[in-house]
Amino acid sequence: MAGKAERMTGARAFVECLYRENVEIIFGYPGGVLLPIYDELYDAHLHHLLVRHEQAAVHAAEGYARATGKVGVCLATSGPGATNLVTGIANAYMDSVPMVAFTGQVPSSMLGNDAFQEADITGITMPITKHNYLVQDVKDLPRIIKEAFHIASTGRPGPVLVDIPKDITTDELDFVYPDTVELRGYKPTFKGNAQQIKRAASVIKSSKRPVIYAGGGVIGSEASKELLAFAEKIKAPVTTTLTGIGGFPNDNELYLGMPGMHGTKYANYAIQESDVLIAVGVRFDDRVIGKATSFAPNAKVIHIDIDPAEISKIIKVDVPIVGDAKHILASLIDHVSECNTKDWLDKIATWKRDFPLFYVNRDDVIKPQYILEQINEVCPDAIIVTEVGQHQMWAAQYFKYKEPRTFISSGGLGTMGYGFPAAIGAKLGRPDKVVVDVSGDGSFQMNSQEMATIVQNNIPIIIAIFNNGYLGMVRQWQALFFEHRYSHTTIENSVDFVKLAEAYGAMGIRVTKPSEVKAAIEKAVEANGPVLIDFIIEREENVSPMVPAGAAINEILDLEDIQ
Repeated sequence: MAGKAERMTGARAFVECLYRENVEIIFGYPGGVLLPIYDELYDAHLHHLLVRHEQAAVHAAEGYARATGKVGVCLATSGPGATNLVTGIANAYMDSVPMVAFTGQVPSSMLGNDAFQEADITGITMPITKHNYLVQDVKDLPRIIKEAFHIASTGRPGPVLVDIPKDITTDELDFVYPDTVELRGYKPTFKGNAQQIKRAASVIKSSKRPVIYAGGGVIGSEASKELLAFAEKIKAPVTTTLTGIGGFPNDNELYLGMPGMHGTKYANYAIQESDVLIAVGVRFDDRVIGKATSFAPNAKVIHIDIDPAEISKIIKVDVPIVGDAKHILASLIDHVSECNTKDWLDKIATWKRDFPLFYVNRDDVIKPQYILEQINEVCPDAIIVTEVGQHQMWAAQYFKYKEPRTFISSGGLGTMGYGFPAAIGAKLGRPDKVVVDVSGDGSFQMNSQEMATIVQNNIPIIIAIFNNGYLGMVRQWQALFFEHRYSHTTIENSVDFVKLAEAYGAMGIRVTKPSEVKAAIEKAVEANGPVLIDFIIEREENVSPMVPAGAAINEILDLEDIQ
């Protein structure tokens, strides 16, 4: 402990703790049990953004964290306010995003009595948090908050929840903020085992067909530069998962694109024919590996991950290395030399030529892929945030990401309604960047009330709605596997998005012709304010290529197979 103690309430201590953690912004929504905290926030030198729904607060906190690498912070009241955070907390847990969620709670004396707006939020969120706390003594509040930020941001990042009963906020304590954290049993491994690193280097040295399979852990550990240097040194191609997009520059000749269900053919073929698969910061998600028993059948697998629980959880690993990707890749660079991969890279170049990503462009209807290409041309350095569905996959495929933290999307949980509030967090974290929320007309309606938030605060976000009048990805599966029986996936003409934007006070633009696409994007960028563009796209355009669920990842359906 350090510094001289000062007497204060728990509410003021809460604010002081956030100061000490260098928190810049809180995304929140007030409620009765939080009134002491919100009274302290009235004069605090902290930016509090009032959202219009608690789910938007937690998604915005995650978007902020993913855009900046800092811990995202959200705040909600007890009962329904706290439970409205659950989806976002689960999303952050699945995608390993550092976040601290604070919830108010009924007074300690009323816990367990079914009091008004009481919910056991620590019990509810236990399976979807890295750790959580119920504060039972005001004297513990500084220590708990210090621990929460430490746990959220170290090791494999993730969300931590702190539940604060109302009496804790009004009780007094002698405030001293801890300098350090000591948690018995929580000692994440940072440096990889030296012998395992040497083993991996030996396996790589003998490889003729290596593939680097990189995920969100590369971005989380700020290891993108090391990944590039490692790939270029051993001359190995790189494929990145959905959450790993941006971790390797898309314009590099070694880049294979995304693997898996909607990955490139050449990424999937390369994995299946590899003799060494170097997995870095990945969890072998089912949407990537397809049929597990057929995944990379001839490859020795090297797995680098900070979470030992992921090692051999799904795919048997030959050389496990537990630790931080940045540190381990830097060590590997010192131990490896260039592999003899000329023939391998020539074969991959042939695949790239023979099986490119493509779509059939037309002059009479807007193709969604074309929109992404035009966004890339107008603002190539933008941060792209997506909702979930077809537009998400097109954004992953057709925008060219050159830097980490420029693609933000819900990976593991697949949360519709995620993108718009996450874009708010991303823009507030990176005000220097153009931020585009690529959305479907279904997903946008799940959190469209946040138009009020961006207008009130003049947050310059571009919302690009890919409007096809369907819940597109579900419709695509119904077309392919349920004989085009579109059961409850048609939402055509459900809302006039331009009028909706204007009703909130934002600019609304409708685009119905391909010739109008680029000009609309340029107008939105120049406006430098809240803008919604309603792109009326080809109604039954499908995402391709596609690997059917349960198939091996080289069993791929082409565009002509799924139209």
